[in-house]
Amino acid sequence: MTADSLADRWRSARPPAAGLHLDSAACSRQSFAAMDAAAKHALHEAEVGGYVAAEAAAPVLDAGRAAVATLCGMPDAAVVFTTGSLHALDLLLGAWPTDRRTLACLPGEYGPNLAVMAAHGFEVRTLPTLDDGRLALDDAALQLDEDPPDLVHLTPLASHRGVVQPLAMVAKLCRQLGVPLVVDAAQALGHIDCAVGADATYSSSRKWLAGPRGVGVLAVRPELMDRLTPRLPAPAWATGLSVAQQLGFGEANAAARVGFSVAVGEHLACGPEAIRARLAHLGNVARTLLADLDGWAVVEEDEEPSAITTLAPVDGADPEAVRAWLVAERRIVTTYAGVARAPHELSAPVLRISPHVDTTADDLEGFAEALIAATAATGS
Repeated sequence: MTADSLADRWRSARPPAAGLHLDSAACSRQSFAAMDAAAKHALHEAEVGGYVAAEAAAPVLDAGRAAVATLCGMPDAAVVFTTGSLHALDLLLGAWPTDRRTLACLPGEYGPNLAVMAAHGFEVRTLPTLDDGRLALDDAALQLDEDPPDLVHLTPLASHRGVVQPLAMVAKLCRQLGVPLVVDAAQALGHIDCAVGADATYSSSRKWLAGPRGVGVLAVRPELMDRLTPRLPAPAWATGLSVAQQLGFGEANAAARVGFSVAVGEHLACGPEAIRARLAHLGNVARTLLADLDGWAVVEEDEEPSAITTLAPVDGADPEAVRAWLVAERRIVTTYAGVARAPHELSAPVLRISPHVDTTADDLEGFAEALIAATAATGS
């Protein structure tokens, strides 16, 4: 599939955008098929009852789980639906063995993730990085070998910058050292190659996979799943529930899970490799166009293989005010990223754009022009 045909296929599968959507790292636009599947399930619930409808939807949900396991390179994993990435991490760390709670992660770890780690009593150690925030692999290998933690938690693509971490090499290193690897793939799944066979991978529906909001997944290898004890374990009288079933127990929006399963299927049908290549190309185009704009500095290198472009303000530019102006005046959706997203690495707010595969070079040129106007209009 050519880049143009992929873009056309992605665009035609969705309602026309009411403006320019450059915010897929926050929430992508759903397809007609995903929305229709969720709506039809909700209708079925009204016709036959929620539990009967859920039983009928089991094959679709099973296919969604299998597709997620494939994208994560974990064909034998148990995949649990959650309400989102943070919920998935909460479930996992809450079930982790209580006597093994040391964790190594990057300095740029997502702020809410750090809060979940602290809430579950994990001692957090910082892995060494290069100047751009990328893991210093050799130094990290030495550190992990000398004093191995109980797990490595890696966010291969962060919320506040588009630098791609060496996920495959970290996975190989952790296997060699016998240290479990947990991957936060909220920004990575459907964006970069995550099929590295980590011990656990979790992600959300609404970002690059373009599913509904309020859905996430947690994929865990059997060897690790057997070591987990759910924070709310099944009582003695509720026999026969696996650990995965206990982690996934509770009320759920089944219609959204059906929509997500359809969205993952669409992603696989379009071709994950073609999508990754297109996203990397768009990131390169955007960073080239924006490299010399007054008032802003592009954080990533031109050839970084991600679609995310982060713009750091210089000379007083205000990312929050600029984002608001772009929405109100030009109907262009971007992301304002505050320091709380990465409190140990981000020193000032930034503006982030994240085009999906249907974005064109003309769209990005239009954004560059609008950014100049927004910077001037907000007094930055």
